[in-house]
Amino acid sequence: MEYKKYYGKEIANVVNELGSLRISVFRSFPYLYEGNLLYEKNYLQTYIDAKDSMLFSVWDGEEMVGATTCIPLVNETAEVKEPFEKAGLALQEIFYFGESVLLGPYRGKGIGKIFFEEREKHAGSFNTFKSTYFCGVERSLNHPLEPEGYKPLDSFWRSQGYEPAGLVSFFEWKDLDDHLPSSKKMNYWKKDIKL
Repeated sequence: MEYKKYYGKEIANVVNELGSLRISVFRSFPYLYEGNLLYEKNYLQTYIDAKDSMLFSVWDGEEMVGATTCIPLVNETAEVKEPFEKAGLALQEIFYFGESVLLGPYRGKGIGKIFFEEREKHAGSFNTFKSTYFCGVERSLNHPLEPEGYKPLDSFWRSQGYEPAGLVSFFEWKDLDDHLPSSKKMNYWKKDIKL
């Protein structure tokens, strides 16, 4: 396996690989996301346009098998920034972590921890950000599509120093078993940067 980093406009060079990986991983529970590459390219343009964004990726030969992104919150979309603005937080002091996606065969090898370490290192390199945030989807208990033995990532996130931030967004996408898009509750997690 090989690790590669891309910054800002460099992400455009691998946008198809990243988009395809996101679609593949997010089809699984708890996201159940039925995506398409056109939407993915539009979504990822936010990261391409932000000069201080970063994509940290994992490759097995020519295949991108894992990826994680981060970006200054001020460069994120309005729907991501909204709960922070409503809470009166200083957006310019927050670095936002986007997705962490990893194909099944590569899980359980410590890569998730590396994803956090690399993004935190990037956020800390600017010496201007005070905290990092990310969000995860909240699904109902006993969801009909929850696989047997499914374990939420809450305990892993806590082990990396993150705590629920008390902020919520509602993002819309179409679940695999739905005909129309529906609103999903996203809970934010926070960690302070040690300067």
